[in-house]
Amino acid sequence: MEPVVGTVVVGYGRGEAGDRAVTTAADLAVRLSTELLVVHVVDAGDYPVDPDSASFEAEAQDALGVAHDHVAALMGGLADGPEWKQRTERGDPVTVLAELAESCSASMIVVGSRGGGPGGLLSRVLEPSVSHGLIRHQTRPVLVVPAGH
Repeated sequence: MEPVVGTVVVGYGRGEAGDRAVTTAADLAVRLSTELLVVHVVDAGDYPVDPDSASFEAEAQDALGVAHDHVAALMGGLADGPEWKQRTERGDPVTVLAELAESCSASMIVVGSRGGGPGGLLSRVLEPSVSHGLIRHQTRPVLVVPAGH
């Protein structure tokens, strides 16, 4: 086995785009003989709709657990996956991914694309694009995995 050169950091978000980003990043990590760091940055989708619910925090933790378990299942389903770790962080996704990539001397950052169309446009208005933010402010390579069709 070749020595580990630099971690591949992948930002994971729920849905097909997040799954594609993780599996693409895992493939790259294997090809580069490096480890994979899967990072989920907590967002509004991780919280229940009713913030006044007595079980608000428990439901939020359950949602994060489901995301964590989903990534583990994705990685477990790969025939020859890389060594990997998973983290859940809070904060601005661009800042979090950039800081983690810096701290582990990542060879690249991988993120999924929300895709185009009316839904993608509305999503961009409500939430800034993580991929665009990384591309504008990053010195290391950023791979944007296109949305599936």
